[in-house]
Parts: sequence; C-alpha cells; structure tokens
Amino acid sequence: MTLMIKNNVIDADNAARLADLKADYDYLGAQLSRRGIDIGAIKEKVSTYGVAVPSWGVGTGGTRFARFPGTGEPRNIFDKIEDCSVIQQLTRATPTVSLHIPWDKVDDLSELKEKGSALSLGFDAMNSNTFSDAPDQAHSYKFGSLSHADAATRRQAVDHNLECIEIGKVLGSKALTVWVGDGSNFPGQSNFTRSFERYLESMKAIYRGLPDDWRIFTEHKMFEPAFYSTVVQDWGTNYLIAQELGPKAYCLVDLGHHAPNVNIEMIVARLIQFKKLGGFHFNDSKYGDDDLDTGSIDPYRLFLVFNELVDAETRIAEGFSPAHMLDQSHNVTDPIESLMNSAMEVSRAYAQALLVDRKALEGYQDSNDALMATETLKSAFRTHVEPILAMARFEAGGAIAPVAAYRASGYRAKVSSERPASKSGGGGIV
Repeated sequence: MTLMIKNNVIDADNAARLADLKADYDYLGAQLSRRGIDIGAIKEKVSTYGVAVPSWGVGTGGTRFARFPGTGEPRNIFDKIEDCSVIQQLTRATPTVSLHIPWDKVDDLSELKEKGSALSLGFDAMNSNTFSDAPDQAHSYKFGSLSHADAATRRQAVDHNLECIEIGKVLGSKALTVWVGDGSNFPGQSNFTRSFERYLESMKAIYRGLPDDWRIFTEHKMFEPAFYSTVVQDWGTNYLIAQELGPKAYCLVDLGHHAPNVNIEMIVARLIQFKKLGGFHFNDSKYGDDDLDTGSIDPYRLFLVFNELVDAETRIAEGFSPAHMLDQSHNVTDPIESLMNSAMEVSRAYAQALLVDRKALEGYQDSNDALMATETLKSAFRTHVEPILAMARFEAGGAIAPVAAYRASGYRAKVSSERPASKSGGGGIV
C-alpha cells in the first residue's frame, strides 16, 4: 500500500492525544451505559461506515463569477486520487472515489485501476457530464443534452453516458449517476411535455446499456443552470423517472438541490418506502445549491436525514442499500481539510442517529406525545459522539485529529512544490 503521509507523523500526533481520548471515551461509555447503550456496538457500526469522495472535490471550486485557485491543486486524476487517499488514510471513512467523465478520462484505464489499488481506494459511482461542453465535441449542450430538440445532440449525450459505463466496468464501479442541467430560462422557450418525453427516451437508451449488476441514479434539482424550468426539477419527477426506467433505476438525493425550507428527510422516507432511494450527495446550503461543507450550516437536518436511514436500517427495509457520496465546492478552504471534516460530519450524524431510543420514540409517536417524541431525537443529537468517532479512526490506523495530523504532515506544502500553480480566472463551480 502506498502511503501519502508517513505513519510516524500520524503516530506522533495520536500519541499526544490518546490519553485524553481514552478518558473521554470511557466517560461517554459510562453515560451511554446508563441509557442502555453499548458504546462498543456503536463504535463498531461507525467503523464500517464509508462515504465516497468526489474526484472533483479535491480541487478548488468557484462561483459563476470567479475562481481563486489554491496551492498544490491536482493536475489530473492521478494527483486527485493521491489527495483522496490522504483523506482515507487520516479519516478511515472514505474508501472509494467517484469519478467524473470527461474530466477524469485517461488513455490507460489499467494504470488508473492499479494506482487506485496501490492507494487502497475503490471506485464508486461514475458521473457523466452533459451540462457543459467538452473540447471538440460535435454538438453543444447550451440548449440541453438528453432532452435536446436535436436528435444528434441527444445521441451524443447518450453515447457519452454509455462510455461512462464502459469506463466504470473496467474500474470496478457498479453505478452511473446522471445529472443534467437541461431546462429553460424563459416561459415558452421549451415545451415541458416534449422535453420530458425526449429525456425519458434518452434515459431508456442509457438504461439498456447497464450491466445486470449495475444501478443508475438520476438526480433532481430545482434550478441552475436553467432558471425558469428544469427537466428533472423535484423528487416527484425523479421518482417517475425511476419507475419508468425499471428496477435498476433509483433516485439520488443531493442535499443542496432543494428550496431552503423543503423537508428533505421526508423525501428520503418516501423514497425508502417505495424502494427507490439510490443514494446521496452530501453537502450543505444556506440559500440554494451552495455546495458548502456537509454539516456546516444545518447539522440537525443532516442528523434528521440519518435518523430516517437508521430507522430503515433497523427495521431492515426492503430494497434499502443507499450509496453515500460527498459533493462539495471548496472556495476558501483547503479541499482536503474540508472533505475530511465532511466525512467526519456524516459519520457523526450516523453515530447520533444510532443513539435514538427507537422503542421510546415509537411509543411517543403512537401516543401523540409530540414534545417527548422530538426530545427523544434531540437527546441523541445533543450527545457528544466525537470520542466514538476518534476511537474508531484510531483503532483503524487513522488520525485521532485528522486536520491537525494533516497540517503537521506538511502535505500541502509538499505537493505545492511539485504541482505547478493554477492560474486564477473564470468562474465555474468546479
């Protein structure tokens, strides 16, 4: 296994923190024991949890107005997965990487697969890109891709998705995520019905190219880059798509793709109930699709989402096997640090949700005791579970304090000396 950070750096940082961690862990264990909870069982579940890192997330993002590159930015997919391996090495919670084609396209896929294996990283869902134009492509996606009025443009978009499947088959991926920015900016610009019909026709062509053991995830988003209408604008439309396509089609929920006051956890519950929850893109938002660090704005909402997930896990809901991935844009922070923090935040939400007294909650719900029902959730959310997360990381060979260990390693300075500085300039989320 190739290590991007020397173990002695992690060991030294851990040694300075271990005594305090053990004391905190034992104290929390005693607290939880009084509530009838075995801290070791919670730690065991947390230690098996993993969330995929997006390859594009390790680069500096931007807005529609500007992008300000950071130092030591990855130049290609090989640099990207090295950065991703640092996140896994320190957090032990991000064992896979999700690629975006054509950004991550390489001539020799075997070399990329070997690099991933050397870094002990697997490859999660493949992501296609028909929301921007690739160099030298024949037809532009300015006015849509899978729903475009021009048949040749739609065919090009379909072929690109089929190519993503072929790449994923070589790398060991088992899913394709399709998000399109298709829509309109003005009333009358597009016919809602015909656009959706063309989209479904294109998606069915992609679906036919799925291997038997693959899944396809479709993603809804209410706006941007289309500001008047979006072809896949909400979870209801997304559900219709999954139903129309077939049993290998599922809905993906991006936490930033909803209006600020939408009850996302209820959407999650509905999709679980009807066996169409495919997975998540975790991030956070204040105003729209902000792509902020997971849990940085509304950690309670993240907990409430995981409360639904643990509820389904506990009752062994039929067809329940969601994929988890981060999807963020880092404009003012070191992307590696942000992704590490986010991986720890989703692990934290999972641990907190595991602490919910589900028997008591069900009793309060059935007796219409609204106050005690919500207090049961808050009791779990208020529990300081960091000792559980840190001990799980430590026992798996990771860092008790990942960001501190990362800074002590000097990794960013090292890659900055090896990778040419990027030029500042145009906008763009990624």
